[in-house]
Amino acid sequence: MVRIRILCLMIAAVLCHPAPQTGAGRATESDLRHSLESFARVYALVEEHFADPVSPDQIIYHGAIQGMLRTLDPHSNFLDPKTYQLLQQDQRGHYYGVGMEISMDGPSVIVTEPFPGSPALRAGVRRGDVIVEIDHQSAKGLDSSQAADRLKGPRGTQVHLAVAREGVEEPISFNITRDGISRTDVDGFWLKPGIAYLRIRSFSNQNTGEEVEAKFEELGEDNIKGLLLDLRDNQGGLVSESVAVAGRFLQKGQTVVSHRGRASAEQVFRAHGQAAHRTYPIVVMVNRFSASAAEIVAGALQDHDRAWVIGESTFGKGLVQAQYPLSEGAALLLTIARYYTPSGRLIQRDYEHMSFFDYAYRRGESRNIKDEKRTDAGRTVYGGNGIAPDEKYEPPKPTAFQRRVFGRLAFFHFANRYFGGRTPKLPPDWKPGEEDLLRFKEFLPQRGITLTDAEFEENRQWVEEQLRFEMYQRAYDRRAAERMHVEDDRLVSMAIESLPTAQALLDDLRVAQRN
Repeated sequence: MVRIRILCLMIAAVLCHPAPQTGAGRATESDLRHSLESFARVYALVEEHFADPVSPDQIIYHGAIQGMLRTLDPHSNFLDPKTYQLLQQDQRGHYYGVGMEISMDGPSVIVTEPFPGSPALRAGVRRGDVIVEIDHQSAKGLDSSQAADRLKGPRGTQVHLAVAREGVEEPISFNITRDGISRTDVDGFWLKPGIAYLRIRSFSNQNTGEEVEAKFEELGEDNIKGLLLDLRDNQGGLVSESVAVAGRFLQKGQTVVSHRGRASAEQVFRAHGQAAHRTYPIVVMVNRFSASAAEIVAGALQDHDRAWVIGESTFGKGLVQAQYPLSEGAALLLTIARYYTPSGRLIQRDYEHMSFFDYAYRRGESRNIKDEKRTDAGRTVYGGNGIAPDEKYEPPKPTAFQRRVFGRLAFFHFANRYFGGRTPKLPPDWKPGEEDLLRFKEFLPQRGITLTDAEFEENRQWVEEQLRFEMYQRAYDRRAAERMHVEDDRLVSMAIESLPTAQALLDDLRVAQRN
């Protein structure tokens, strides 16, 4: 899971801007001509003498261009037409298909979530189903990306889907009519009277700001006495959406973020709305996978003393990429600038003195003491390694037992066995009992997981929480399961306890502004 998150962050977390004009500092024409001639000679030798047939696309696009970009920074990238199309689709938040998330389980393509209200869910597709046929053609040998391509298509067209389901002897067939699929990355609900919880999973959807406004209207913002804003695992997206979300909590004209680079003039993004009536305290929750646009929001609210930030230091991605469309549907994502929080902090962490592997997977807690700034109320903050929380919380590291259980998808496969061919149903207050825990314990060796009684007892509470989460996804959906999971979230509890601190922060700011 960590590897998947990092890969998504390195490739898809893009701040979308128009391509800037070129500036000074370009290589001379003679130097450029000499370099291109050298490349052409090397390419000719490879094409003539390499042991196997040579693909020009492989050498030029995936070799030369990618290699060139990798000498610059970790986030500049070349996107082939398919990847660029997926990025644009992700930004639109809308496509035509059957509406479900799929992934790989060994060689099999499995359904991990039919989206609420989707054609797939209405047809009866379930989490845990194994896709065996698409349009009467075997799915054997397909990866999840290839299967997804076959499931998408024009609105109103049909796709035949056959799935294998544990507890059912023969494959189950569905004829599903494709429809428009809209994805939302915003969820919100009341934790308790007066305390609202808002989670933003990504800013990649160009409708994120509107979705946030709609959620507040649904909740009734006038009734909010305290807000928990959850940006954990939010890997960023469009700067316009982060400005819209952060700006709604700030006073009109306050800076949200600025960016500048060698060839792009400094640009300052300011809050457009009026936040005078939004006087409730805010606690922002972040972790080490909060990046890019999520850091813009957390940094802006922290610098203006509008929110108390709690959790881990964020990833530290403060580079701005512009999209340059290329021929045949490909695109170049090129870093054109660095972004700065309202106090002037640079959030990008160092990548020049380490390998890209270390940059992606290894984190330090260093900060740039030369990049010391002050918030509006005079608190000291630093740049250089992401957004450092005001209150630190490190989630417990997975035990060896937990890593084995997750690695073998034990909860997923146990739920397949538990419900079998039955329609998953659970009461709203369901929790696994002793019999359920014993069944799960006896199931683990069938997944190749060895354990001792002591190991199981040490991890009993964790097993109960994960079982409940998995079962809720089956009986309801992922969003309902996540809402339930919030009840057991230690950081959420800490955030609620920190709301008075966030209120004191607002009070101190008002005093500082009067003086």
